Amino acid sequence: MSNVVGYARVSTREQNPEAQEDELRAAGATRVFVEQGESSRVKDRPQWLACLDYLRPGDTLVVRRLDRIAGSERMAIEAISNLAERGVNIRSLTEPDIDTTTPMGGALFGIVAIFAQLRVDTIRENTRRGLEQARAQGRVGGRPSVMTPKRVTAAAHMRAEGKTIMHIASVLEVGKSTVARALAKLNEETPGAGRCYITRGITRQLYRHLTRITA
Repeated sequence: MSNVVGYARVSTREQNPEAQEDELRAAGATRVFVEQGESSRVKDRPQWLACLDYLRPGDTLVVRRLDRIAGSERMAIEAISNLAERGVNIRSLTEPDIDTTTPMGGALFGIVAIFAQLRVDTIRENTRRGLEQARAQGRVGGRPSVMTPKRVTAAAHMRAEGKTIMHIASVLEVGKSTVARALAKLNEETPGAGRCYITRGITRQLYRHLTRITA
């Protein structure tokens, strides 16, 4: 036996969800899950998860507006698609086009979902092409590294003098993992570079030692 299940949500604790709950029950909802003080951009809302767990194939989820369950177009399409895969329909009380219980509503949503997925795939493909073009031109996508060439050189010098990664990171005001990655990359790109700096460091120490002896 299929059920009509309602889901109501208000963003703050001060708001009263009773009006939504009354509308959902008037629309035939025999069970209403009420969420208070939760943003629609949070997927793991307690009552929303409970509602999803309660829904069974053949049931219909009723909401006042689609933004009660999702904070963005992509989240909404994802939520409705997941419900459709489970055999659960959805109906919005204030948006007539959102009603997968009717053939027209189901077909319309299918078209919207296809175009939304096409847009996501297009963005992904354009991003991939952009990164490939950047690599071909000797550039790498992503955020620029905080380890500038000067910082990498300074880090290598300090490391050659026996300074710890923690000390170097503190001096340069960056993370320890950032320093470690930069030094590892330097050794990969310039084999022997690390040994060169180490040799210079040893030479300095020997020079200081000889200076003390001859002083």
